[in-house]
Amino acid sequence: MNQKVYNWQLKRKMDFKYNEVRPQKQASWIFDINKCIACQTCTLACKNAWTSGKGQEYMWWNNVETKPWGFYPLGWDVQLLEKLKTQKWNKDKYEGKTIFEASQYGEEILGYTPELDDYSSPNIGEDETAIPVEQGQFIKIPHEPWMFYLARICNHCTYPGCIAACTRKSIYKRKEDGIVLIDQKRCRGYRECVRGCPYKKSFFRENTGKSEKCISCYPTVEKGFQTECVTNCIGKIRLFGFKSQWAKPREDNPVDYLIHVRKIALPLFPQFGTEPNVYYIPPIHIPQEFNKQLFGPGVEEAVKAYKNAKDDKRLIAILLLMGCTDKIIHSFKVEGNLEKGEAIGFDEGKKEIIRVPLKEPIYIRKAYDEERKVQRISIP
Repeated sequence: MNQKVYNWQLKRKMDFKYNEVRPQKQASWIFDINKCIACQTCTLACKNAWTSGKGQEYMWWNNVETKPWGFYPLGWDVQLLEKLKTQKWNKDKYEGKTIFEASQYGEEILGYTPELDDYSSPNIGEDETAIPVEQGQFIKIPHEPWMFYLARICNHCTYPGCIAACTRKSIYKRKEDGIVLIDQKRCRGYRECVRGCPYKKSFFRENTGKSEKCISCYPTVEKGFQTECVTNCIGKIRLFGFKSQWAKPREDNPVDYLIHVRKIALPLFPQFGTEPNVYYIPPIHIPQEFNKQLFGPGVEEAVKAYKNAKDDKRLIAILLLMGCTDKIIHSFKVEGNLEKGEAIGFDEGKKEIIRVPLKEPIYIRKAYDEERKVQRISIP
């Protein structure tokens, strides 16, 4: 029998298999889509660390796909959206059905199991625009022919579809940090988690007969460091940290500040009902209708806040701290003004671990280097 649990992303109670249990701190990620260049460094860092073994060849716990035509596995989102049918929002309250409420008779959750061929093209649709680029078109916002890169990992959801679907109860959510893991001793490879995860981030390993998924690099996280996909991101688009409970956000917590205070970071497909804990700063150059389908009704205000970030030194501070340290930033503060200020990040014990200027200094060098007797090509 399903329980009634509160989903703050939907602003209502919903059906879920188990009682509402929230950790005091929740492992969370924030991705700034506007800075992603799809270099796939995050993807390969994860692959080298966790899925380089036999039977894991097709597993991409982290992948970066090009929207609107990229998928891994093929059609993972559009297939479920079609099954879910109409997703109705009344302002910021979701009035449609979640995957737990739209399930068919005899099933725990609305889902589907991808075919083997659906995993054969990890980079399908890469760099393809929404419509062809015609001669004479020029860039304007929102773009006419548009595309963007969507980085994806397991969302370590508050109400995971994989947990609801697993008949063996082999999947669990850690009480101390909300990381979702699969107990390999209990798993029997029924693949219900593969069917039930709406983001298709649970994978079946043929040669072991077990399912596997992202483990949030917990051996690293437990030592105070951010995950592999975050620390290896050369575009500095990622931030890993711990989110407070939704009703008690801390303004000095960079994750809380972006999600709950400024509300600039939004969940992917909140209408699924899993309350995912990977958040995205939405792209500012695409049609808002598409943005809203992916990230919910808060998109317009999030895009507006991002465009006006230059006027908010605390927001600028967090965006600049992203990717500047491999350690987890538990709190931050800003010293000084926008012209000469600094953003400072602290660890769990309030010890300073990183300090960056809010405005990068510019040095103008002479065109001719007297010491080396050479002409400089790059002056600034």
